[in-house]
Amino acid sequence: MDGLLVLRAFLATAHHGSFSAAARQAGVVPSVIAKRVDQLEWRLGRRLFHRSTRAVRLTEFGRAALSRIQRIVGEFDHLVETAAERRPALQGRIRVKAPTSLTILHLGEMLGGFQRAHPGIDLDVCVMDRPANPLEEGFDIAIGSAPVLHPGIVEVPLCPLRRVVCAAPDYLRRRGVPRHPRDLATHDCLNFSPTGTQWSFDGGKGPIIVDIQAKLNANDLQVLLAAARRGNGIAMLSRYVAASSLEAGELVPVLPEFPISEMWIKALVPEARLGVPRVRALLEWLQTALSPVPPWDRDSPERRAGVRANAEAGIGAERKPDRRSRKLRTEPAPRRVLAGASGRGGAAALTQAATACRPARLRRGRHPHPLDPDQGPSTDG
Repeated sequence: MDGLLVLRAFLATAHHGSFSAAARQAGVVPSVIAKRVDQLEWRLGRRLFHRSTRAVRLTEFGRAALSRIQRIVGEFDHLVETAAERRPALQGRIRVKAPTSLTILHLGEMLGGFQRAHPGIDLDVCVMDRPANPLEEGFDIAIGSAPVLHPGIVEVPLCPLRRVVCAAPDYLRRRGVPRHPRDLATHDCLNFSPTGTQWSFDGGKGPIIVDIQAKLNANDLQVLLAAARRGNGIAMLSRYVAASSLEAGELVPVLPEFPISEMWIKALVPEARLGVPRVRALLEWLQTALSPVPPWDRDSPERRAGVRANAEAGIGAERKPDRRSRKLRTEPAPRRVLAGASGRGGAAALTQAATACRPARLRRGRHPHPLDPDQGPSTDG
């Protein structure tokens, strides 16, 4: 499907007038979109876009090619839809492990929507915050953010896990506003205990790691959210937990100029289960629901500011993701790639691509954590 990725990159760039906006729609970095467009131009032997620092514009040849490429991609999407309508209805049980806060706030609704769309599916959802090895514990899908080190487990990226350091305005009035991550050492911090008492930031020239003083340790993000809203200290929370409180002004970001180390929400799937149609269907459903931007970030102040900036630059508004064809994303993220392949041999291609694109130290985990059936921090972080 590489040819289709190239054509879709061209269409998205033509629509948005920007590699960056096209990349946001596809859930990849701008350089990936630019490379795909370069590949198409090389194959055609003609320039499709005039490039500038502010935007890209179609050339005369690009305008002529646009309608033909739209027709090609549209006919393929129609073929996929027609084939999907003729497939037998999905049936059977899917066992899912999911983090507490994420499930209560968002995943529960998504899983309910999937079940309404597929009445023949029974769901067995286990809500817990500790890491789980789905192969050993009998889960079809384990959702979380912990790394994979076990053999036979494939990592399916769902969406970025953005975190924010925040506090109530009352606390900051009483204790002052930290100007640098090192200042946190003198503040009351509200800590997610499974991740330890070190908070890591990107200082531009390298990571800044701070040993915080935990006024409160808790293994549930909702407990930390409640304490932060009451002015008890500074918390590092997942955006999906803090979004509504930030929007309401009950919490304000602290140290926004120091990005927090990146994490991803992902599904851990036993390799043998990737070929099961009902499991693949749920993975595709979750990827569609959570990308290119997860629901808790779609109306964030940062995103609204980006939309305003695009409008001022003459770049079109982003389109909503096309939900007509739910296919496992082939390049969902800058760091982790999952290849989906429809039809016969799809699971094998999926596994091969996921393995090839995973960082070498994470491939087919051979170093299980000595103390836990799974490894790494809790998946609710």
